[in-house]
Amino acid sequence: MPSLHWIGKEAVVNHHHAVPFHLLRDVPELSVGEPGAGNLIVQGDNLVALKALLPYYAGQVKCAYLDPPYNTGVDERDEQGKRTGWIYSDNVNSPEIRAWLGKVVGAEAEDLSRHDKWLCMMYPRLALLKQFLRADGVLFASIDENEIASLRLLFDDLFGVANRVGTIVWKNATDNNPTNIASEHEYVLCYAKNKERLPNEWKSTNLAVKTKLLEIGEEFVTRFKDSDERQAEYSKWFRKNKDFLWPFDRYKFIDDGGIFTGSQSVHNPGKEGYRFDILHPVTGKPCAEPMMGYRFPKATADKLREEGRIIFGDDESKIIELKLYVKDYRAKLSSLFELDGRIGTNEIKDIFPDDNRPFDFPKPTELIEELLSFATSGDDLVLDPFGGSGTTGDAVLKLNMADNQRRRFVVVEMKPKIARELTAKRVKRVAQGYTNAKGEQVAGLGGGFRFCELGEPLFDESGKIRASVRFADLARHVYFTETGEPLPELVAADVRRLTSNSGEKDSKSLVTSAATRKKSPLLGIHNGRAVCLLYNGILKDKSVDGGNALTQATLALLRTACDGQRVERLVVYGTSQRLSPARLKREGVTFKQIPYSIRIT
Repeated sequence: MPSLHWIGKEAVVNHHHAVPFHLLRDVPELSVGEPGAGNLIVQGDNLVALKALLPYYAGQVKCAYLDPPYNTGVDERDEQGKRTGWIYSDNVNSPEIRAWLGKVVGAEAEDLSRHDKWLCMMYPRLALLKQFLRADGVLFASIDENEIASLRLLFDDLFGVANRVGTIVWKNATDNNPTNIASEHEYVLCYAKNKERLPNEWKSTNLAVKTKLLEIGEEFVTRFKDSDERQAEYSKWFRKNKDFLWPFDRYKFIDDGGIFTGSQSVHNPGKEGYRFDILHPVTGKPCAEPMMGYRFPKATADKLREEGRIIFGDDESKIIELKLYVKDYRAKLSSLFELDGRIGTNEIKDIFPDDNRPFDFPKPTELIEELLSFATSGDDLVLDPFGGSGTTGDAVLKLNMADNQRRRFVVVEMKPKIARELTAKRVKRVAQGYTNAKGEQVAGLGGGFRFCELGEPLFDESGKIRASVRFADLARHVYFTETGEPLPELVAADVRRLTSNSGEKDSKSLVTSAATRKKSPLLGIHNGRAVCLLYNGILKDKSVDGGNALTQATLALLRTACDGQRVERLVVYGTSQRLSPARLKREGVTFKQIPYSIRIT
């Protein structure tokens, strides 16, 4: 299998393991709406932010959407609006990326091309991102010609070719400039954590155009009782709006059942089908048959005719069609997708009418809605590590409103100004309502989010746990590094309190699992292994032989906490222990001393 090599690869393939765990600091004044909605916006470098989020969301994400820098050399603007190149945390020309590359890659970093640097930036982030996906999780990534080949090989390397789901070609522009080949499209790559866990077919029943047509159909059926008048009035409306109705631009008929089109899917594809006569209602003669016969038996045809679902031509010379109503339309996720890319810019200008240039080249929410409508449902979690203008958060709220689902999002944006004044503010406005560029009031979609910043690392430079670290902070870290999974029974209130310094009252009510809600040192049981943490006076006794040390008394308490559950081994983290090695072996206990036995990265 072809593989991708670049200068610096050897230095970065394991770099995500070396990124230290950081705390997340709540910023309540930037949070919006109901905290229990489970949505989160994080400001900070996405490499560090992803590592910080792992203890909360590892193995929990159903769908990740990435819109990384396209590496064109002129991707973004500085604070004054002037184009200066790739302004990103890992800007190939910035002091930050040069220092990072020099530290991680070494002296050869000076010889890297911009493509080498882009790959060095992407690899550790994607390696972390993979750990977030559920077993049936998928990833979509937007990209253009600059890095499509490299990104595909990068995904092949990390996910495996067998988990390549497909590539979508998005026609998003019309280029009339003189050139050899006009570039009028971008790509969306799709990979699965495990393709075998995906359903055989993705279907989406919710499209914005479908919702609108259902409303129009209901209105016309109610207003016009006469069928001929109804069809005439709908035909006028259809001709006027046809250009905006894709993929329903052939739905030109209406009856009591609503708006419909004629489907020619009566043919049996590829082999001989059913043969029987269907008599024309006017001429009484058999209608022309499809070349390979019908794809359904006569009993089905009789039922369709009885239900009024067959469309006949003027005479028997035309093959019948079937009525396909808008309400029955189930879309496929096509490898070809056409949507004007300027819609994204118009959307964000409508939300921020006082700003001439809120953000360059934002993705249209319709693009993200289209992807998510196929890959997610219910309360699935969506992760966007390159948050930008907040399109993904906007799209999740719109899609939830359209299909009455409860999807959640986690969006990460690196730049403080964009995260606060654009990403968060945009999602706030679409959630609560705003006045658009025409001065019209746009109703809010509902929902909310918590806003967090990256806090300090869990450990200081000497490897000791920082004094500001609370029990719940360390509990998440210990359980995740011990088991590779988040704390059990993660609840929405966890998102509300993603903080290590929001005040004593808040920290005491930190919610992570049933164990921590009960102030128990038992964090959880994973594959017969009970993980316990004796820290910060969890047993309300900080003496040397008390709550932070493993003694005969604390061991008895741990056994009581595990009562009634299958436990083959106890793994206990504590500051010290007073039991002999023989006793530990006999009791099936593994003791790990804090802080020396806790993984820093």
